[in-house]
Amino acid sequence: PSPSSSTPGAERREKQYRAHRGFGDRRGGVISARTYFYADEAKCDQHMETFLRCIDASSGSSVDGFSAIKLTALGRPQFLLQFSEVLVKWRRFFNQMAAEQGQAGRAALEMKLEAEKLQEALANLGIATKAESQHWFTGENLGVSGTVDLLDWNSLIDSRTKLSKLLLVPNMQTGQLEPLLSRFTEEEDLQMKRMLQRMDTLAKRATEKGVRLMVDAEQSYFQPAISRLTLEMQRRFNRDQAIIFNTYQCYLKEAYDNVTVDVELSRREGWHFGAKLVRGAYMEQERERAAQIGYEDPINPTYEKTNEMYHRCLDYILEEIKHSRKANVMVASHNEDTVKFTLRRMMELGIHPSEKKVCFGQLLGMCDQITFPLGQAGFPVYKYVPYGPVNEVLPYLSRRAQENRGFMQRANRERDLLWREFKRRLLAGSFFSPNH
Repeated sequence: PSPSSSTPGAERREKQYRAHRGFGDRRGGVISARTYFYADEAKCDQHMETFLRCIDASSGSSVDGFSAIKLTALGRPQFLLQFSEVLVKWRRFFNQMAAEQGQAGRAALEMKLEAEKLQEALANLGIATKAESQHWFTGENLGVSGTVDLLDWNSLIDSRTKLSKLLLVPNMQTGQLEPLLSRFTEEEDLQMKRMLQRMDTLAKRATEKGVRLMVDAEQSYFQPAISRLTLEMQRRFNRDQAIIFNTYQCYLKEAYDNVTVDVELSRREGWHFGAKLVRGAYMEQERERAAQIGYEDPINPTYEKTNEMYHRCLDYILEEIKHSRKANVMVASHNEDTVKFTLRRMMELGIHPSEKKVCFGQLLGMCDQITFPLGQAGFPVYKYVPYGPVNEVLPYLSRRAQENRGFMQRANRERDLLWREFKRRLLAGSFFSPNH
């Protein structure tokens, strides 16, 4: 996409959410993720057809299967950038109001704005008169308690409305009121609608075929929009069971906030929460982009911090499963400590493998020493299979091999385990049967 600096008012756009020519090729510094480029709408339709075939293949080869999709394959990434900026500005505005009401530093869900004070603040800022803002907070659940929290606040933006009609927010630097977004052109509006239609088509096919649809996470500057659109799908398709799974990258500093806010939304609205937890695939690229363009690095400073975040997010979802049995999680990890942590917590919380609320995922051809024992012990465990034309899938696979430079050590470990088992069976005289 062309840099937005060519559009009027672009200088007011946030650095993180502008298109930058130097990062137009999103493969640089990415070692473990498939990247799609926007050519035109016809190409997006082709990608959708590929995803539909994946769903059919998954349905035909596995009971309770999964299929993973990427939203940058289904529409113009520029739209995701713009929508992400809107969502981030909107949330930041909420945090700023909370700080003014003395609530800075609280956890995302514990910030509650007093509706009266909020209406006064909006009136003082010249955003809306009291009469105008009053009807925003008189919905079925809004403001009944006299307070407005982040979920109430977020509900004021509906991704299906025309984004050009969104409210004004103050720019902290200039003190001026600005529209959250310069007007969408008709073409951009159509691009958004087409993206939503493609998501809809995929979700309907997945529901028909009994396949769960995992929406993969992508770069942090697209992610707020991707998560928001995925939530819209969960609201519609996860009423009776978790069909749509959102992906949470635990290397992000805000991962825990994202998980807790979305779980709370599922509680309030009564749908089934589905999450895939990953560590994250874009670290080098994210850091380089943040440093070059000049915004805060969104990634946790150390691997240990990311580990902590992973276990914290996972623990929160496991507690929710114990509490309501409406949450579901895929632990997508090649880390033995994380797998052991999950098994221990499941035992402590009384979550039985047969409930299939917790499943595990590893890449095909990797970490079989984790995958197979899990499967034999009765845990739902899945192998992630890259799918597509050879010339497009091979670069992805070579990056995965590069990412797993420690792979040979693991292969040695696997060889040692196999050798030990071989000797054990030989001495026990039960070479062909693992059970005796």
